[in-house]
Amino acid sequence: MFPVPLRSPFRTLTAIAAALLLTMPADAQDAPPVTDQPLPDADGDSLDPDAPLTPLPDLGVDWPDVSGAEAPPGVPARPGSPTEPQNAEGRALRYQVILSGLQGLPDSLRTRFNELSTLKAGEDKPANTAQIDRRAREDETLLRDLLRAYGHYAAEVTTGVEAGAGDSLTVSLGVEPGPVYNFSSVSLEGVEKTGAKAEGLRRTFGVAPGDPVNADAVAGGQARLKEELGQQGFPFARVGEPQVTVDHDTRTAMLTMDVDPGGAARFGRIVTHGKPIFTPEHLAIIARFRPGTDYDAALIEDFRRALIATSLVSSVRITPVPAAEPGVVDIAVRLEPAPKRTIAGELGYGTGEGIRAEVSWQHRNLIKPEGAVTFRGVAGTREQLLGASLRRSNFRDRDQVLTAQLVASHTNLNAYDARTFTLAAGLERQTNIIWQKNWTWSLGAELLTSDERDTERSTGLARRRTFVIGALPTNLAYDGSDNLLDPTRGWRLAGRVSPEVSFQNSPFGYARVQLDGSAYLPMREGVTIAGRVRLGSIVGASRDRIAPSRRFYSGGGGSVRGYGYQDIGPKDANGDPVGGRSLAEFALEARVRFGDFGIVPFIDAGNLYTSPLPALTNLRYGAGLGVRYHTSFGPIRVDVGTPLNRRPGDSRIAVYVSLGQAF
Repeated sequence: MFPVPLRSPFRTLTAIAAALLLTMPADAQDAPPVTDQPLPDADGDSLDPDAPLTPLPDLGVDWPDVSGAEAPPGVPARPGSPTEPQNAEGRALRYQVILSGLQGLPDSLRTRFNELSTLKAGEDKPANTAQIDRRAREDETLLRDLLRAYGHYAAEVTTGVEAGAGDSLTVSLGVEPGPVYNFSSVSLEGVEKTGAKAEGLRRTFGVAPGDPVNADAVAGGQARLKEELGQQGFPFARVGEPQVTVDHDTRTAMLTMDVDPGGAARFGRIVTHGKPIFTPEHLAIIARFRPGTDYDAALIEDFRRALIATSLVSSVRITPVPAAEPGVVDIAVRLEPAPKRTIAGELGYGTGEGIRAEVSWQHRNLIKPEGAVTFRGVAGTREQLLGASLRRSNFRDRDQVLTAQLVASHTNLNAYDARTFTLAAGLERQTNIIWQKNWTWSLGAELLTSDERDTERSTGLARRRTFVIGALPTNLAYDGSDNLLDPTRGWRLAGRVSPEVSFQNSPFGYARVQLDGSAYLPMREGVTIAGRVRLGSIVGASRDRIAPSRRFYSGGGGSVRGYGYQDIGPKDANGDPVGGRSLAEFALEARVRFGDFGIVPFIDAGNLYTSPLPALTNLRYGAGLGVRYHTSFGPIRVDVGTPLNRRPGDSRIAVYVSLGQAF
């Protein structure tokens, strides 16, 4: 029996060599006395220290390209081509590697061997016999170490070389894994200092007597134990390297690992170092821990990710440091700032919506702290816009956002032509890619004035009206899906209510209500069935009194694909849509992904109604096929649809391009 530190396979060579040295016979460790006499050579003659050195054999280093140059004095000329290693007969050798005997062993063993193998690295490349021999011996040692890491301490590895056709060789490594050694005992020395938490920590480590000796299992347990100690309130805990004592007679091993939990601690103050981006008070809003609560390393990691998510930080260093009060740790924060300004552009196209280009400039900390100010402009065939907005993140509470915007826009659609000036503000709790929240909400207020032109449905005469509207939009949403931009399972439900007052001619009030639901069902790897329902209603006023820009419309890339933008529903005498007081839409699609690409066959349905509640009759159907290119930030979507029950004047084909899935 001898102790061997159980590390990953990449770190075992030195430890095993040292362990073997400890088991050498005593007489083998006795060195001959040092004398001034010349040592005899293999033939018994004395060696002359002044004699020239015998040329070294090929150590596997490629010869330099010395084409056209004479060899340096004392260096023998290289036979054959100066640029390619060759065998004794002057021909270049190439080889392939065959690994056998790993049946029943974890696939990760073969994967690791392929990643670390020097033979694999040089496979199908020219090499000389010395290089191939050296690589084979290195890989034989590597394979033995990997087998030990998986508990096969009595494994045998054999190496063979067979000549193939021409100048090719086959290098084979055969494995006889032998029995798996098991742990006879597992001892976490010092874990009992954690008191009642010790048993839970042992379970977290996850390696128990009787388990197979496996370096991955031990390394994973070591990492989990370190993490759990931090989460259980021990900020300065230390976990030593695992030590394994192997008994070849019983084919077992004893595992010992030192655990120094340090002392349990509570959170203290947040202190900043360097040139702080945020004040300690604002950092305390972002952090989910409060002074006096038990230390938890998971909350420190959450704090780090939240700081990165502000987009104002390029690097974060968070360190627990002992406070003056015993049992308390202060949290020292050092931040490196990220660039604060961004220029962005966006280009899109949709049938009926036309071409749309947007450019924006943003300063993410113009109003401190975290007050992002954005100026943006839109130029398109159907829309022109100039606007400024403020987004104050982590406003008075974590993940709470204060918003404000000022926008002047011109929208020229078939349904109406509107020149609108909007002033809006709101408070919201929104989701994001880093923390996709289950529940989100928003409360807002809008004041807008809009000069709008449309057509009277009965007469077909053009008219122009000015509306002054005040609204209090409110949203509440639940997201139980697994991904914000590309969900494959779960469901979502969102509701919006907006009480509004219009001052066109005489004041009157009404309420806009909308409900959206979607569900995602994985069928097999890479295939998801997705469905969507949208219902809307406006109560309290007739359709004609409501501003055209505040009515419901249907048709387009985010609605019923196959139809032009806003083309579904009632139309006036000129064939232009007039909108409706209620809405019903449905969609079903199959998302098939292969690699970074995907195809999406879909069918949509929907219609508008003049009644306050949707009648669910005379639905218009559209179907088509989409193509997806999946990127790190979400899929790029191209959908091509056609109306199934096309009316006179409806386009036969509609194309939509955007970022993210349709729903």
